[in-house]
Parts: sequence; structure tokens; C-alpha cells
Amino acid sequence: MWKLFGLVAVVWCAAGCTVGGAAAGGVIGNEATNHSAVGTVGGAVAGGVIGHELGK
Repeated sequence: MWKLFGLVAVVWCAAGCTVGGAAAGGVIGNEATNHSAVGTVGGAVAGGVIGHELGK
């Protein structure tokens, strides 16, 4: 039971870090490229990758 809870907690944190990184990266990319859609998506992808790696 506790192992399952620990696994769920780890997955939850990793997913949260990925989503949080993507959100932050999207905002930064949007602002840095003068509200360009490509900059927003690029920033979100980069931020999601960084957040995922930090959440491991």
C-alpha cells in the first residue's frame, strides 16, 4: 500500500514539474518573442523538458 502511495506521489510531482516548467517556459517564450506563437510553443517545450528533468 505505501509503495503504491509513494509511486503515485513521485509521478504526481514529476507531472507537476513538467507542467509548471511548460507554463513558465511558454510565458517567457511569449514575452521574449513579442507574443509570437512559435516563441510560446518553443518556450513551453523547452520549459517542459527542463521541468521534467528537474522533477526526476
